[in-house]
Amino acid sequence: MRRIVITEFMSLDGVFEDPGGSEGFKYGGWTMQYGNDEFMKFKMEELEAADTQLLGRVTYEGFAEAWPERSGDPFSDKFNSMPKYVVSKTLKKAMWNNSHIIKKDFAKEIARLKEKEGEGDILVNGSGQVVNFLLELGLVDELRLLVYPVVLGTGKRLFKNNHIKLKLIEATPFKTGVVAFRYEPIK
Repeated sequence: MRRIVITEFMSLDGVFEDPGGSEGFKYGGWTMQYGNDEFMKFKMEELEAADTQLLGRVTYEGFAEAWPERSGDPFSDKFNSMPKYVVSKTLKKAMWNNSHIIKKDFAKEIARLKEKEGEGDILVNGSGQVVNFLLELGLVDELRLLVYPVVLGTGKRLFKNNHIKLKLIEATPFKTGVVAFRYEPIK
């Protein structure tokens, strides 16, 4: 059975909204000054361990607008070519390469995707509603929080009405002050 791995950029006060600056959030782009080769190595290893993406509609639409025009490097090429599953009741058409829409029976279809043959993890970026849904159902195998040394004071927070106990697997500090925390939910 494949693993579902959540990977999120988060401020010290738990905000995950608009880390790249494309959503119009007052403090959007708050991650940009913290990128470096060390961080990209971590993200590349994470991507190489995955063979599928699972996304919510909002994240999917943002990615589908930004990523197809990027190519020619290992990260972009893999990110664009991977199968992508979008959880949405409202998305009519998935235009990004190799995309599929999950429109109903979300829990059943995601569980089926987890059981489907594959060599890598199912990676979930952003997609707050999907993340909370997966956590409620106990379908998450690993939660990766990349915590940035910034307090935003406002913005969307990732966790909604969840009570989840986690076991720390690893904490990796980067020279920029970002810390990658890897957790397994305790079931």
